[in-house]
Amino acid sequence: MGKRTVKTKLLGFILSAFLCSFAAAQDVSLRDGHPDEYIVVEGDTLWDISGRFLEHPWQWPAIWHANQQIENPHLIYPGDRVSLVYIDGQPRLMVDRGKPTVRLSPGARATSRQPIPPIAHAEIDGLIRNMRLVESQEALDALPYVVANAERRLNAAVEDNAYVRNISGEEGEFFAVVRLGSVYYRKDGEVRRAVEPGYGLHAPYTKEWHPTWWERAGNLKPQNYGEVVGFELYQVAVGMLAKKGDPAILTIGSAQDTVREGDFVVPLDDIGYESEYQPRAMASVPEGMRVLAVQGDNRLVGHLKMVSISGGSRQGVQPGHVFSTFREGDLIRDRVKYPAGSLADARTWNGDKVTLPDEFGGHIMVFRVFDEVSYALIMDGQRPVREFDVLKHPSETL
Repeated sequence: MGKRTVKTKLLGFILSAFLCSFAAAQDVSLRDGHPDEYIVVEGDTLWDISGRFLEHPWQWPAIWHANQQIENPHLIYPGDRVSLVYIDGQPRLMVDRGKPTVRLSPGARATSRQPIPPIAHAEIDGLIRNMRLVESQEALDALPYVVANAERRLNAAVEDNAYVRNISGEEGEFFAVVRLGSVYYRKDGEVRRAVEPGYGLHAPYTKEWHPTWWERAGNLKPQNYGEVVGFELYQVAVGMLAKKGDPAILTIGSAQDTVREGDFVVPLDDIGYESEYQPRAMASVPEGMRVLAVQGDNRLVGHLKMVSISGGSRQGVQPGHVFSTFREGDLIRDRVKYPAGSLADARTWNGDKVTLPDEFGGHIMVFRVFDEVSYALIMDGQRPVREFDVLKHPSETL
């Protein structure tokens, strides 16, 4: 028996022991009317299959029973049979690996199969841009950029040419055209999003300030945001380097948006999607994690829309982690016991104050992680998820 086999079995044993202890620590709720077994078909997602058996799909790892006889038992494929069984009185989900389709030809061979994804990629491909974070102003300034479009057009579309400075590459090579989105910074120990117009074109104020006469007249002060965590870039188009030079010619091949002067150009990395992560909860959610921004910079978003959150790999966030979002309760006056204008109100100066409970919004699942910022999708909920919502353990809904 080789070392790799021993390590694989040992890892499987450790993981199985972890899942069993994890299951015992959770109050797993089976869905009413759940099936005893289910045959996986094309188009299924791990979240959907979990939801067939469980009230809370993120509890999937708590009852998943890895079959050590199956290579890579944590992946599920179309044709697999998922069965609900009980082991030592505890519910477990097991997989019976279906056989791949065999093509009968002079060289009979098994067709390749792709594991089912955690989420429905086809439904979100048009919503999720190829997001990335640049961590410093210097790195942002070093990126190639669109200095102008052909015929000095404000916007360039498919088959138009854009002129790019500082780009290196070979003719025929493809690049992503990206645009500056949100800017994230850390202040007072918390990661926040800068919302002031124009912020992000320059680093936060750190040098001596020389105000203009109108700034002095208006008693304006410079904004000192703090340390930049990341400049967010999102993809607007893909272009091919048609001709080298300074500027070089980039021909737009496909686009989600038009290309504008000032857009950046980066290597075309196919970030893809994680295929092996499972919806699950963190053991404990770090204090202070929030929704930073919502896709499209809208204040309210719904099912399968994207949000950014103030937590990344440094906080232990991983793809597949699920959180509950909560809208913080308002601080209000108790107008029942202390009516406005009453003697009781006067005695308390401005009326008694009370903070209302936080209100559950929905569940989000992380799909892309950076150092201190991650991106997640809204999976379900009772209320729209908003900027500044607080993140808690997914078991919390009250």
